[in-house]
This record gives sequence, C-alpha cells and structure tokens, in this order.
Amino acid sequence: MTADHISRSVLPSLAVCAFVFLGGPSEARSPATDARAGIQGFVENCFSPRMTAAIAAEALNFANVRHDFYDLDPFTDAAPSPVTARPATPGTDRRCEVAFDGDFTADAGKAIVNRLERIGITRVTDLPANHEALRTSTTTLLAARRLNPRKIAVVHVGTRPGPNGIEETFMYVERLRLSQ
Repeated sequence: MTADHISRSVLPSLAVCAFVFLGGPSEARSPATDARAGIQGFVENCFSPRMTAAIAAEALNFANVRHDFYDLDPFTDAAPSPVTARPATPGTDRRCEVAFDGDFTADAGKAIVNRLERIGITRVTDLPANHEALRTSTTTLLAARRLNPRKIAVVHVGTRPGPNGIEETFMYVERLRLSQ
C-alpha cells in the first residue's frame, strides 16, 4: 500500500470521524444565531390564538432559547395550559414568552411591531396599570393592542439578568380581558 493510497482511502474517513465526534457546523452557535431563532419563533407562533403548551414546546424549542407559556382560557377546545414558570401577571389568562442571552431588544421590538402590523393587530389601547408597573429602565417596548371588544394583548421587550449570569433579552405577549 502506497502513501498516496493511504491518503486517498484513510484520511477522508478520519476527517468524517473527527467531524462527527468534534461537532460539525450545527454545533457552531452564537448569541446572535440563538436570538434570531428566538425572535423568529416568537413572532411566527406567539400571536396565534390556537397556540397550546404542546405547540409552544415544539415551536419554541431552540438551543439556548428559554420559553414560558400558559393559556388558562384556550381559544380552541384544547385543555388549559397551567402557569408553570413565572407567576401569572394579575388579570392575564395567557402568556407566550421567549428569552435568550445578550441584548437583542432592538431586533426583537422591530420584529414584534412588524408582525402585529402584518397580521392586522394595530388598534392601540391603554396599557393596564399592572403592566405599566412592569416597565423597567431596560424596557424597549411595552404596548397594548386591542384584539377584539373583550380582550387585549400586551407586548413587552427588554433585558434582565439571565440564568447564565449574563444579560438576557426577553419578549412576551400576555392576553387579558378588558376592564368592565
């Protein structure tokens, strides 16, 4: 067996083994990649009235993206999804939230505003007092939109300390009944 024959038959196999064991391009992650996935997953799914906990678990399952979802009064005949993470904001019956490391609030806020306009949720309404109290110095978007005569959606984007010891971007939408 010649050296040329070894390099043509063995070395490609070694390269494949190294690729498999050391990780290929799918392992190359960055905070910006995670943020894009989280933002896209949020805007494509969290405004859907048919979202359920099972759908959220699948649709928002990205590397390094954390999510929170509950729906106490589903639009469909799906079973209610209980509050399992952060406590429910008083008066809300649904939350869909994603969070990821780094400050990507400008991109997140822009994506939310664009999505709301694209799907026709444009009727601005007053922000409920209990949500106004959630505004912090890192809030970049906190707004309410009327969904129908009885319900509104509140969107909130900002940063906070994350579980990995660094700043994280959060974005959520909560649904609540209008005050009588």
